[in-house]
Amino acid sequence: MISFFSLYKCMFQISKRMKISGCRFGYVLALLSLSDLRSVSSLSIDGKPSLLKKSSQLQDRRTALVSIFGASITIFGGAQSSMAFSNKISDKYDDRPKRKGPQPKDLGVGTRKNMDGDEYVGLKQCGAAPNCFCSTDLDDPDHLLPSWSWPDGLSKSDAFQQLEDVVNSYEPGQKGIDGGGFKVMKVDKNEGYIYVQFEALKNGYIDDLEFAFIDGYGDDRTVQLRSSSRVGYLDFGVNAKRINFLSKKVKDKGWIAEGVDPKTHEFYVMENSRG
Repeated sequence: MISFFSLYKCMFQISKRMKISGCRFGYVLALLSLSDLRSVSSLSIDGKPSLLKKSSQLQDRRTALVSIFGASITIFGGAQSSMAFSNKISDKYDDRPKRKGPQPKDLGVGTRKNMDGDEYVGLKQCGAAPNCFCSTDLDDPDHLLPSWSWPDGLSKSDAFQQLEDVVNSYEPGQKGIDGGGFKVMKVDKNEGYIYVQFEALKNGYIDDLEFAFIDGYGDDRTVQLRSSSRVGYLDFGVNAKRINFLSKKVKDKGWIAEGVDPKTHEFYVMENSRG
């Protein structure tokens, strides 16, 4: 087991020789300082026990630390093209560190509390930032979006199949957003639920989109939705553009599906226009 100080010195020398930017070096180093170095020292090559054990069968210490340095970036969230969505529009920014943000733990349909402390069943609330829309948070007009309704004659399962098809027809890069692609992470057509992740091309920001059927809202053809950014305060119109794209697609199939209107979401437009 090597000390953190020894690892720091070796990594610093490697970073200079490899012309690694100070920003990326500091990023990896900070993450290493918060991690358990035992997991790094146990990394192996070709199934051999440890990179840091002296052995004629292993690479020399410098090569080993280069391997650790690269592995550290992979393990702790650096830019890796293999982690991007397959339908991204470009590989141009693959070498940039990505800020995906942690996935919220309380996505999905769950028990929430309104401003009076009363419980209700709905999707995750938005919070204060103008980077989110939700149709079940009735106490929050700045983030409230009308629910959607599918046409007569469709079962719930058929409606969510149609909605999934529309989501899969989404065009990464439309209006300059979601160039990092998207992926449908979960679908339950019988229960009525779809969860999708979208990624920004340059910085790798991940946004979460949900559609859900919830008893007690509207009639038996009503779909609730939520689209939200994970990172930052503003979204520069990204969630609105995404919702409006999908809204148009389902309206073409006979759905009632209002998008984000600047007239009804003045706070959102005003805040995101400042960026």
